[in-house]
Amino acid sequence: MTISVLLADDQALVRMAFRSLLGTMPDIEVVGEAADGAEAVDLTRRTAPDVVLMDVRMPVMDGIEATRSITGTVASRVLILTTFDLDEYAFEGLRAGACGFLLKDVVPAVLHQAIRAVSSGDAVLTPRITRGLVDRFAQIAPWPREAAAGALFDTLTARERDVFHLVASGLANAEIAERLFLTEATVKTHITRILAKLQLRDRVQVVIFAYEHRLRTHGE
Repeated sequence: MTISVLLADDQALVRMAFRSLLGTMPDIEVVGEAADGAEAVDLTRRTAPDVVLMDVRMPVMDGIEATRSITGTVASRVLILTTFDLDEYAFEGLRAGACGFLLKDVVPAVLHQAIRAVSSGDAVLTPRITRGLVDRFAQIAPWPREAAAGALFDTLTARERDVFHLVASGLANAEIAERLFLTEATVKTHITRILAKLQLRDRVQVVIFAYEHRLRTHGE
């Protein structure tokens, strides 16, 4: 199955580099390029790509607004690309509906895997960025949680909270399994239960939930 991809970046050389790289992957087809967010929205509506690789800082319309517009109207899934480890705009992209984010210096194999994961409905988080964001707010005394969010979080078992904090820190299932001395299958089961209890869509929303309610990564 071929995965169609739209590239959105205001730098022509960056688009050229990604097009060249993706051209070496037999199951991926680049169906268009956009130089700003408005063009990305228009091309997405016209070409309906499986995945949009979205830069954050672009003229006319930035990647955040473009992501919000795309995810609110079409089925294409957005993967945010950022240059900086602690790009707040990238995190806002997740809140706008993106399925994850990657650094632009990502190695080809990881990019390929990420595109395939996102196209299949999964979420992608770069631990380097996620841990940096979490470290930033974890040092601050947590805000009182909203009653509804607090009630949902309180339904988690002790083990589910352990898994929640590690997911929120950007760890992959294999890393969580190793850290907690569990099998990956057990970790997946815990994550499925966590998502159901917290009424979240995927692990990206776990990070957003933790961030917005300032839940500490190593317990409260």
